[in-house]
Amino acid sequence: MPIRIPDSLPATSVLEGENIFVMTEHRALHQDIRPLNLLILNLMPTKIVTETQLLRKLSNTPLQINVQLLQTSSYTPQNTDQQHLNAFYTTFDQIRSQQYDGMIITGAPVENLEFESVDYWEELCAIMQWSRTHVHSTLHICWGAQAGLYYHYGVDKRTLPRKLSGIFEHEIVRRHSPLFRGFDDRFYAPHSRYTEIPLERLQAIDDLEVLALSPEAGVFGVKSRDNRRLFIFAHPEYDPDTLAREYARDVQRGLDPDVPAHYFPEDDPTRPPIVNWRSSGQLLYTNWLNYYVYQTTPYDPREISNET
Repeated sequence: MPIRIPDSLPATSVLEGENIFVMTEHRALHQDIRPLNLLILNLMPTKIVTETQLLRKLSNTPLQINVQLLQTSSYTPQNTDQQHLNAFYTTFDQIRSQQYDGMIITGAPVENLEFESVDYWEELCAIMQWSRTHVHSTLHICWGAQAGLYYHYGVDKRTLPRKLSGIFEHEIVRRHSPLFRGFDDRFYAPHSRYTEIPLERLQAIDDLEVLALSPEAGVFGVKSRDNRRLFIFAHPEYDPDTLAREYARDVQRGLDPDVPAHYFPEDDPTRPPIVNWRSSGQLLYTNWLNYYVYQTTPYDPREISNET
C-alpha cells in the first residue's frame, strides 16, 4: 500500500529494503484523494523498533494513510534519541484539535505498576477521553489494551505468577468478525506480559465482545460493540527475534525468565525461531484498517466528533 511517512524516518529505508511501497511526501501531496489519518501513541521504550513493526503491518492495503507519531509530554523516554523524537513525534497539545480515522495505543513496560502510579497516567487518560470524540476507531495493544479497559470500563488487571512469554495457539470466538477474515481456524500470536485480565471480568461487561481465546495465554482480545475500541493482549506485530531479544535481556538482568513457550525449536535458545504468526498478524492489522477504519469512517473527518 502507499503508506505515507516522513522520508527520513528510519523505518522508511527498512521497509523499502523489504520491497514495501512507501510513498514519499512529495508524491502523496500530488494525489487527489482523501487519505486516512492515523495516529500512533508509541509508549514503548524502543520506539524506532516499534515504529518499524507497526508500519510494516500497516503497509499492505491499497489505501493511502498519513501516519503521525505521538509521544507523551509528561514523561521523557530514556532509550530514544531526543533528536529522533523532535524530528518525528508530536505531543497531545499539538494535535488535540484534530480528528483521526484510526489510532493505535501501544504497550509499555509498566505492567507491574498500578495504573495510577504510571508517570504519564493522567495524560494517557486525557488522550483516551479525547479519542472518544476525535478518533473513529482505536486499537489498543498489550498494556495499552489493559489500560484502555481499565479507563473505559473499570476492568482491572491481575498479576501472573510468572511472565507469560511465547507463541500461543488461539481459537476464534467470533468467527464472522471482519477482524478475522482470511484467518485459519487456529492462529498463533506472540504474548509477552506479566499481567492479564481474566475472561470472566470481560464477560461481565455488556458492551464488550470477546474475539478469540487461547487455552494457555487466555484472552487474545475484545472489542466494544460499536467497533470504536479494540483491545488486543498479544503482539501480532512482533519481529521473528523480538521474544529472543527480550529473553536475552531478562537473562542479563538476572530475572531468571522462562524460555519463551513454543518459540525456539526444542526450547533451545541458541536456535532461531520458526515464524508461524506473520500472516495472521498482517491480516489483523489489514482487516482493522479496512473494516473498522476505512469502510466506516466519515468522509469528512469533522463528523467524527458527532459519533459518540
